[in-house]
Amino acid sequence: MTGDPLTLRSYSSADAPRLRTMLLDVHDDCYADQQHDPFNTRERFAEFVDHWSSRPGWTCVVGYDDGEPVGYAYGASLTPGREWWRGHLEPKPEPERSSTFGVSEVMVRPKWRKTGISRRLHDSLLEGRPEALTTLSVDRDHPKVQALYESWGYRKVGEDKPFEDSPTFSIMVSERRRT
Repeated sequence: MTGDPLTLRSYSSADAPRLRTMLLDVHDDCYADQQHDPFNTRERFAEFVDHWSSRPGWTCVVGYDDGEPVGYAYGASLTPGREWWRGHLEPKPEPERSSTFGVSEVMVRPKWRKTGISRRLHDSLLEGRPEALTTLSVDRDHPKVQALYESWGYRKVGEDKPFEDSPTFSIMVSERRRT
């Protein structure tokens, strides 16, 4: 970083069309060494960006260093009763405690990694959210990333390989509020 404070800006699904190219460009920087893997190509990631950003309640927080995007976090509320992780959690949460926000991406460009930006993006994304639970997935072959999320209060509840071309993911859940 240049020494200037990181600026965080929040966006909604209405902003998605104008953010799309920037989201893809940051992805390309983050996965530059993995473009040989069909799951990590720009084209494949564009499908996920389009899917998530079209969801009602999609929210994205972008971090900027002196006007340059350094990373982002985005996600959306999951449809009650249809959360994809639900089959991995025992015991099942009570209905009044099962509303869930799905964090789809937390991505920080290599130059800005290990600076605390990922945590700031994540926390800003979740600030003020009403859901009782938060869920995310992390490639199980990245134990350091899983350990980072565990240090943020997530716990692994299972594994899933959602697509034929995807890695197997650790499914992680965090309680948002205590009663």
